[in-house]
Amino acid sequence: MAEIEKEKTETEEVEVGSEETNLSLFVYEWANAIIVALVVVFILLTFVFRQVTVKGTSMTDTLYGDDRLIISNFMYTPQYGDIVVISHGQNYSEPIIKRVIATEGQALSINYTTGQVSVDGVILDEPYIKGKTIKLKHSLDIPDRIPEGYVFVMGDNREGSLDSRSTDIGLIPVENIIGKAEWRIYPFDTIGYLY
Repeated sequence: MAEIEKEKTETEEVEVGSEETNLSLFVYEWANAIIVALVVVFILLTFVFRQVTVKGTSMTDTLYGDDRLIISNFMYTPQYGDIVVISHGQNYSEPIIKRVIATEGQALSINYTTGQVSVDGVILDEPYIKGKTIKLKHSLDIPDRIPEGYVFVMGDNREGSLDSRSTDIGLIPVENIIGKAEWRIYPFDTIGYLY
């Protein structure tokens, strides 16, 4: 009888110890999962995605001041029509957001009388612009072809945008592009993918 009671006591002790071990293992696994998730989020936000806030009116009616965007730079090559965030311009030290109009090797011309923009001899269909494409003060002499490693950018608000038409911004080296604007995440009623 004493031996049976002794076995019960030992069994109970093992079961209690097992519950403590299970709880410790559970906490350890959750802590490990949280740490791994935080590291993955940190890597994604550092090297793949970033959040930026629009300032100014150069991209109206597409974007407005205080819009919040998610940008991506993972394996990114600029293309016509992309909305991009740029670290700075030629004589302008602040980050700017503009639309890519022409990339390296393309011929670009702007008819300031009609406001039409042509790339490689084809007039662009630009339903996103506001106003007429005008000549800016300190106007840039646009080269016959956009040089290798550069893009030409303009704001959608063509009458209110300081962009590659000006010597203050000029042609943009591709390495100065922080990333492509992919999503608007604020204001909430305008959340969506950017075209």
